[in-house]
Amino acid sequence: MKILLTRLDRLGDLILSTPAIRSFRRSFPEAEITLACSRRNAVAVADNPDLDRVLIVDADRAISVGRGLRGIDLAVALAPCTADILCVAATRAKRRLGYTYVRRWGTRLLAHCVLTEHLVASADPVLVERDPELPVPHEVDQILALVRLAGGEEIVPEIVLPISAADHQAVAGYPEQAILLHLAPRWRLSGYTETNLIALLHDLRRYRRPLIVTAGDDVADLVEIVRRATDGLVDAVADRLPFGQWAALFARAACIVTVDTSATHVASAVGRPAVVLFEHAAFALNAREWAPYRVAAVVVRKPAQSTDASFSAMRQELVAGVGRVLSP
Repeated sequence: MKILLTRLDRLGDLILSTPAIRSFRRSFPEAEITLACSRRNAVAVADNPDLDRVLIVDADRAISVGRGLRGIDLAVALAPCTADILCVAATRAKRRLGYTYVRRWGTRLLAHCVLTEHLVASADPVLVERDPELPVPHEVDQILALVRLAGGEEIVPEIVLPISAADHQAVAGYPEQAILLHLAPRWRLSGYTETNLIALLHDLRRYRRPLIVTAGDDVADLVEIVRRATDGLVDAVADRLPFGQWAALFARAACIVTVDTSATHVASAVGRPAVVLFEHAAFALNAREWAPYRVAAVVVRKPAQSTDASFSAMRQELVAGVGRVLSP
């Protein structure tokens, strides 16, 4: 049996797809399983033991790649995205599965036309804001539902993110049991400023733990602001680490503070508590669908008004959240 899985969107989403990948492997142990993923998210499955092959696919080539695959028995789009659905459809596999969201009418029509079976998830920001009691499954569980749809009977909900001994060794010099704050572009959205971020770092010192800041290359200027402004307040700034070392550093931390969902899902993968700041818009949906998975967590909503008073209250909520996840 040949199985094709696709996930062509973001890094964090592929991390959340690894329970489904493992469940496919356990449910179909003799199958040859191929994953088609993007260049930017392939690092999440570089050493994944549940895959026989990984294909790097650009979204604009999804159809041609799908057409080039022969003998696929089961093709599953793990992302509710047009590129994934088209890639799966192009394989002409006997069974072609996927899912979409209830109010994404165009994608639902596409799924109806080209997939043999598909699921419709209830997640929708407008509907959830109208009815906060509306059930919203976590994305992990939404994707695991595809395994069941395919006939898989062994469901494994744990996130899979192997970290090499070399990556653990590479970060061995950083303090252990630190509070780790990950910088990302979303810290600057909704009127939140560098001044507020520096104040948050000062406030986190109350826990008398090492304080580490991590960042990718998308916030290089913000990293320099933190370096200049803190003057020894931060024990280490670990920017532009390779993915494996970044994950290994998370595994050494006491908790993670972030606005970035990729960082949130890495924290879940290594079993670290997390305090996550979500945007005010669509909070009711996002804080459930993309919340930290199966770890101690606090989610905080950015205020509706961008004022010093509201940001000060939000900062105190974040700091209090760290105290909650650090408590035994």
